[in-house]
Amino acid sequence: MSNPFRYFNSSPEVIRLVVMMYVRYPLSLRNVEDLLAERGIDISHETVRFWWNRFGPMFAAEIRKRRVANMRGFLLWRWHLDEVFVKINGKLCYLWRAVDHEGEVLETVVTAKRDKAAALKFLKRIMKKYGRPRSVVTDGLCSYPAAMKEIGNADRHEVGGRLNNRAENSHQPFRRRERAMQRFRSAKALQKFSSVHAQVYNHFNQERHLVAREIYEQRRSAALGEWRALMV
Repeated sequence: MSNPFRYFNSSPEVIRLVVMMYVRYPLSLRNVEDLLAERGIDISHETVRFWWNRFGPMFAAEIRKRRVANMRGFLLWRWHLDEVFVKINGKLCYLWRAVDHEGEVLETVVTAKRDKAAALKFLKRIMKKYGRPRSVVTDGLCSYPAAMKEIGNADRHEVGGRLNNRAENSHQPFRRRERAMQRFRSAKALQKFSSVHAQVYNHFNQERHLVAREIYEQRRSAALGEWRALMV
């Protein structure tokens, strides 16, 4: 693989830092510019925009590739599916999200509707990557059972209010980013950012509320080390 940083004057370390700050934290482009200026790194907010658009999908794709390879041996996982409303230029669209039993995001898909066809598209996309799960938990939306029946997965479908809290909670980090970005201008931009954000969130999600401080510090250091080694 050719070096993706070869035409840039800035170091790969700075580019990785910029992408991580913008995607991972609820910061605007100008917030990132100001924080970098305090560190002696002088770049404009448009450079931040260009770098995350250029390198964000690359980093996310590498993280996803490693994760999918590790997950192929674990087929009996429970998935949680949910969708939220996202407004784009005054028009509502839907962001579908699949979360595994550990709360990590598997896939995000943007659609204009939330009918059977949209649910079917979403299910086929995640099953193509990860295989069939042991069970799928959803809310009461009628599109899910219709789509599950068509793909022959109706016997693995579970519906319940609190059963789907993992998917509901997984929307919160994205909602914080959405507010910082003052919403999105197109469905394509929403799809791109949500896909990148999901993989970066997975990479740095160390479940700090479930482990001791020492273990969390070890996991955090390992995640940062892996991030700095992306695209080397």
